[in-house]
Amino acid sequence: MEHFVSNAFATNGPHAYAEQVKFLTGLPFAEALEWVGIYIPLLYHAIYGFYIWFRGEGNVTEYPWSGNWMYTAQRWTGLIAFIYIGWHVYTMRVLGPHLFGYTNGVPGYTLAFGKVQNEVLVTWAFLFYVVGIVAASWHFAYGIWLFCAKWGITVGDNARRKFGYVCVLIALAFIFTGFATLYSFRSSKYAGENVKVHDVETQQSAPQSNY
Repeated sequence: MEHFVSNAFATNGPHAYAEQVKFLTGLPFAEALEWVGIYIPLLYHAIYGFYIWFRGEGNVTEYPWSGNWMYTAQRWTGLIAFIYIGWHVYTMRVLGPHLFGYTNGVPGYTLAFGKVQNEVLVTWAFLFYVVGIVAASWHFAYGIWLFCAKWGITVGDNARRKFGYVCVLIALAFIFTGFATLYSFRSSKYAGENVKVHDVETQQSAPQSNY
């Protein structure tokens, strides 16, 4: 949820996005917080989810009830979201300028907008982001519905049906936020930020002259 909100600062332009990245990367023990608050919980959630999935047997064709289809969709959207998040972490944290440090004297947070823009301007990568945002939003919203149903927070069919409408609105809100953010990175209004990243990287990789 925090990641959706932080990335939505891109709708206010490259400067606002850079300031948000500066705030996040400037938090005390920020990289440790990433592991404790994001990576480890996500890995635990994913591994446990895959364990439950592969331990069970699919029977949606024999029992094509709506609940069975929703359960199956929850598993597949989880797999898509896991691949998407893994790719996103790899391209944003491993490749290119480091957001926490400096690249050739340039702070990483000032290149953050261009780094994302450089990726989503590629058509297949943009479409991958679209699919990933939809899958992650659906998985999160339906996960809330399942949690409330299984832990006795929503008791009875009527309560579960009504809360289902709320969860649909939650999923749509996240999808809308994600799409608005993607639009900002591809907007001509903010074009050229990716060129700055290329310039910094080219300068960094250029051979040093002795003259």
